[in-house]
Amino acid sequence: MTQLDVRPQVGDTVSGVAEGDVRGKGLGKGSVGLVGSAVIGISTVAPVYCLTSTLGSTAGEVGLQMPAVFLAGFLPMLLVAFAYRELNKAVPDCGTSFTWTVKAFGPRVGWMCGWGLVIATIIVLSNLAGVATSYFWLLAGEITNNPSISALDDNKLVHIATCLTLIAAATAISYRGMTATKGVQYALVGLQLAVLGLFVAMAFQKASAGSFDTGLDFSWQWMNPFAVESMAAFTAGLSLSIFMYWGWDACLATNEETTGSAKTPGRASLIAMVVLVGSYLATGIAAQMAVGSGTSGLGLGNPETSDNVFAALAGPVMGPLLGILLFVAVLASATASLQTTFIPVARTVLAMSTYEALPSSYAKVHPRFKTPGRATVMAGVATGVFYTVMTLVSENVLTDTIFALGLMICFYYSLTAFACAWYFRGELRRSARDLFFKGVFPVLGGLLLATVFLKTLIDMWNPSYGSGSTVLGVGSVFVIGVGLLALGLVIMFVTERRSPAFFRGQVLTKSTPALVVED
Repeated sequence: MTQLDVRPQVGDTVSGVAEGDVRGKGLGKGSVGLVGSAVIGISTVAPVYCLTSTLGSTAGEVGLQMPAVFLAGFLPMLLVAFAYRELNKAVPDCGTSFTWTVKAFGPRVGWMCGWGLVIATIIVLSNLAGVATSYFWLLAGEITNNPSISALDDNKLVHIATCLTLIAAATAISYRGMTATKGVQYALVGLQLAVLGLFVAMAFQKASAGSFDTGLDFSWQWMNPFAVESMAAFTAGLSLSIFMYWGWDACLATNEETTGSAKTPGRASLIAMVVLVGSYLATGIAAQMAVGSGTSGLGLGNPETSDNVFAALAGPVMGPLLGILLFVAVLASATASLQTTFIPVARTVLAMSTYEALPSSYAKVHPRFKTPGRATVMAGVATGVFYTVMTLVSENVLTDTIFALGLMICFYYSLTAFACAWYFRGELRRSARDLFFKGVFPVLGGLLLATVFLKTLIDMWNPSYGSGSTVLGVGSVFVIGVGLLALGLVIMFVTERRSPAFFRGQVLTKSTPALVVED
């Protein structure tokens, strides 16, 4: 099918359009409401997947202070969420971080911020597809009680073929628009939260009955972040916690397709954050009371099970039959997130192309589905190629790429937070509300994430970080993380030669009306 090209021309003007008003990229307006937007944010984060993959690792780093670290990770994300909300009110553009940082700091900083979001999302998409594939075969083996079926996941060709099939299916659903996306997400998010609630209730019941020798009585000391043994342990735990909240900004990427585009996405992101922190705290406390955070047996910190806690706890906590539901929930969580994570990357690429920061072909939207079709397909192809190559080259390389993800997340979130304060710098003295929500809170959130960025960068230099692989004596995680950012610089310079208008500040400035959906 043909696609609609809504690319603006340099020098276009709109009579009577004030800053923050809207023009059309061609996306489908009114496709998502407040609840649907919040569901997309929750789905993109994938709470059940995040919990099974990081609950044990966090407990291994900070011990009983795991709930405190979950709260500590929530704080910078909440502060940055205020920045997103305020920027969205002024400029409800699907380019989000890219568009806002260009308006605040200029084209080059904004382009790199957009690159950070895009490359982080491609890494996450590939990881989600891999996890969904593994749980698909694990669940198939559990249902059939046939270990040989579960073992198919160890066959690289079978694993890659299944993974590419899931990526293709997620791409197709995202391609068909927000209505299709929303319907799938209500079911998948509802399922995973319901099963998670059941797990929490049964874990509390096991704890009160003293079913496991390693179980513990609840203590308010668990909520004290200052009780963590060392700063290094706290930083490591905080980095994991921040990853667990990443993705809520998908609510903002759908702002042009949301009813009440100036206010609804910001409210939805805050709702998503509250649901997430509540889920994480309830699950962390319940699991810790039931089995403790030790390094042996069912303890959450056991290194043999810490990378997939629910696989170890499903049977003991929920029983053999209900335990299968937890496998289903993890598969649903990864699958749901795989599908919704296409939303921010495709819409960021659409915006970058619309404003001439990327080739014009990605500025086309599907005339029927009202989606950035070519950008969505590009994201799917890039994800499939990335995962296939990384899997065939080395499992260590794939693992280290995932470890480098935290660097990208802190990079573009902190830039967006600082962009908020700078963009609104002339309004900070108007009221106490403007001072705190547009200035103080975003700057604090940006500083916290920038600190984690720098600390992670230093830690990555050590070869022991990640898989332990090295490149010329330097940790491969450092090489991958810095290398991906450097690749962005190279692509930016190439793009600048082919499309100089954007980089000269002739297309998108603070005074440029947002090219978004028409009312």
